[in-house]
Amino acid sequence: MHSIAQEESVDAGPFGTWLAHALRVLRGEAEADVPCGTCTGCCTSAYYIRIRPRDRAAVAGIPPAYFVRAEGMAPDEALMAWRQDGTCPALESGRCTIYEQRPTTCRDYDCRVFVPAALEAGDERKAVINARVKAWRFTFEDDAQRRAFEAIGRAARFIRDKRRAFPNEGRGVPTAPTGIAVLALKSYESFLDDGAPADDDASLAAGVIEASRRFDAMIP
Repeated sequence: MHSIAQEESVDAGPFGTWLAHALRVLRGEAEADVPCGTCTGCCTSAYYIRIRPRDRAAVAGIPPAYFVRAEGMAPDEALMAWRQDGTCPALESGRCTIYEQRPTTCRDYDCRVFVPAALEAGDERKAVINARVKAWRFTFEDDAQRRAFEAIGRAARFIRDKRRAFPNEGRGVPTAPTGIAVLALKSYESFLDDGAPADDDASLAAGVIEASRRFDAMIP
């Protein structure tokens, strides 16, 4: 599996610019633009890749054995699994063989999302990504950007640690790092002033749900 040494730091860019673009990506208005360099962590970390109808041409040459379906998926969607070593079946000699036609999931992926959320990408299978997440360094042009960064971290911690404050004891609230980080981005403005009092978790959870609903309503 591809690996990278733990670097002192990797420039993640200005945080405000990144955040504005990341929100556009979540709304389907843009693609992620990640300065990956030689890192192929997301291609070597045993990720299931969601394949939508518009992605079919990209994976036309991938053996059918790599495709699986999950409960609740639409009939015309599937998940592309990985090789035994955790690498994507489209990766050859460290390069993506379908890069120009790569699936939407790949176009949207940006491991910098884990930085403000203060999360790792996952277990030891995500070690390469986790190393890059630790190395990313954002720059901050003003206090507002730093407050937004910190608010995303508070949102992520609340979503992770206070699941029972949500309706139905948190059923439907994401538990995977990516889902938590994405929900934190959608709802971070509710945490800009350090959130609600500790005894008002239910109200804060309701705010997260409402912020996510409003955000999703803007998606075409």
